[in-house]
Amino acid sequence: MKVIHKSARDWRVTPNLVDYDRARASFDWRDVPDVCAGMGAGLCNIGYAAVDRNAEGSAAARTALRFVSGAEGEGELTIHDLSYAELGSFARRFTNVLRSLGAGKGDRVFTLLDRCPELYVTILGALRNGSIVAPLFSAFGPEPVETRLQSGVANVLVTTKALYEKKVAEIRGRLPALRHVLIVDGDQRDGGDATRGFWPLMDAEDDDAPIEPTTADDPALLHFTSGTTGTPKGAVHVHGAVTMHFITGLYALDLHPEDIYWCTADPGWVTGMSYGVIAPLVHGVTSVVDEGVFDAERWYRILESQAVTVWYTAPTAIRMLIKAGAELAAAFRFPKLRFIASVGEPLNAEAVWWGKQVFGLPIHDNWWQTETGGIMVANTPAFDIKPGSMGRPLPGVDACVVHCDEDGTIHLVDEPDIEGELALRPGWPSMFRTYLHEEERYRKAFRDGLYLTGDLVKKDGDGYFWFVGRADDVIKSAGHLIGPFEVENALTDHPAVAEAAVIGIPDPTTGELVKAFVTLKDGFSADEHLRRDLLAHARRRLGAAVAPKAIEFTDALPHTRSGKIMRRLLKARELGLPEGDTSTVERGAKPDLRSVAP
Repeated sequence: MKVIHKSARDWRVTPNLVDYDRARASFDWRDVPDVCAGMGAGLCNIGYAAVDRNAEGSAAARTALRFVSGAEGEGELTIHDLSYAELGSFARRFTNVLRSLGAGKGDRVFTLLDRCPELYVTILGALRNGSIVAPLFSAFGPEPVETRLQSGVANVLVTTKALYEKKVAEIRGRLPALRHVLIVDGDQRDGGDATRGFWPLMDAEDDDAPIEPTTADDPALLHFTSGTTGTPKGAVHVHGAVTMHFITGLYALDLHPEDIYWCTADPGWVTGMSYGVIAPLVHGVTSVVDEGVFDAERWYRILESQAVTVWYTAPTAIRMLIKAGAELAAAFRFPKLRFIASVGEPLNAEAVWWGKQVFGLPIHDNWWQTETGGIMVANTPAFDIKPGSMGRPLPGVDACVVHCDEDGTIHLVDEPDIEGELALRPGWPSMFRTYLHEEERYRKAFRDGLYLTGDLVKKDGDGYFWFVGRADDVIKSAGHLIGPFEVENALTDHPAVAEAAVIGIPDPTTGELVKAFVTLKDGFSADEHLRRDLLAHARRRLGAAVAPKAIEFTDALPHTRSGKIMRRLLKARELGLPEGDTSTVERGAKPDLRSVAP
């Protein structure tokens, strides 16, 4: 295996985490700086840590959010900056808006917005108020919106006139807890109308709004994560999670105060909230917010024109940039870019090397879940990179590989390179505290003092973790347990393949056969010659027992709206089975790259 070795010559700034072993050995959560110390002893609030302390300190005049809009392609980009002081003033005014409406601590404030300034003002003002923030992705259809508003018992919704009329108006009568709907482009302040204007209410308030005295254990965020079947799970996170956002922003994303940072995820998903809103603001950096949709040339133009230094994106986006061709990337220069990280699904080795070729930087994969609330396993700037690996557990994170017997007994896997389930020892600050209305389901996620993630992994002799697949995705063929990602990784290493998804299909002899669905890069034809070439390529890489026995070419793979390939949907369609929860399926030909959802 080729390893990308790192030395001080590779650093454009000295990383925040240099001596990994020493940091892990000495790490204690009690030693992490208290980013809420200014609130007083025993108090903690994400809004205070993200905005108040910067708006009232030395970072007040620094740009907090840089909104990028305008024409795609070669058109000019329009920039609108909000300083920390301005953002703080708006957030305080929205806190007063909520109080004027009778919405207080513990009330649920939902957002259904594109990435506009009002989204960030709502999130931060509601957190300051002690309200629970539940962001929804604006591309959801009426059914998933209704499901989440009902399950989350929404009290306040902030949205636009068009989104309200299209996705909420008809279901409003089925949402008895929804007392107020605020329209960011509306002009109705109060009265008998079903909605009120966001800005008329804001204009009526001043920015003198003392922060609600919340503690680290008070609920702050409600994130929905889709299950294989049934309704989405609502994971509840607390204000104390901000400690994790701070330390992972420091170690995993290597944020420094002078950085220009771009997280491409939408705040309607947990990545966009944790690392598109909270972590960069806590660190006082300038965040780029792209209000447009994915376009390869536009993204390159933003990276170049905004002098982005740290970029956090998704494997699907990277693969689409690869598909757009190296020639497009070569038309731009990125002299300030010093660190690229990726999350959302496993990053194949080819994409890591592509980053080094195009940007002069490898792409650093990391791993976490909605339930963990923050990055757990990562490749940091000072690490040697093993392309295809998730990296190593961050300081303060205790991760292991386990086997679970049929009787429920947990066994720790001590030997390297043995597949098992990834388990985490509770104690990190951003661990979810419950599944909303599903306490039994929450309890089942923990066993023998461990949180069981449901992800199958291997750990090598150097402590690097390697993703194998979700427990439900593993293929059992002729006595072999085959992780789909291993097969997909081999296929995407072929120069013709843009994306691959692998499932098991029933076979009377072997139990299951490995079948791959493949999309091709531009310039390649889906013919029998290429099919045979791909089968041979996979056999050379993986061996006959693991390589796919069938390959089907397709124009597009089913993705969630956050970019994850939905293998279980492919399997359901292949076998004519029920499709289960499809509320997060991207209906178009490609995923919506405004979002990333671990």
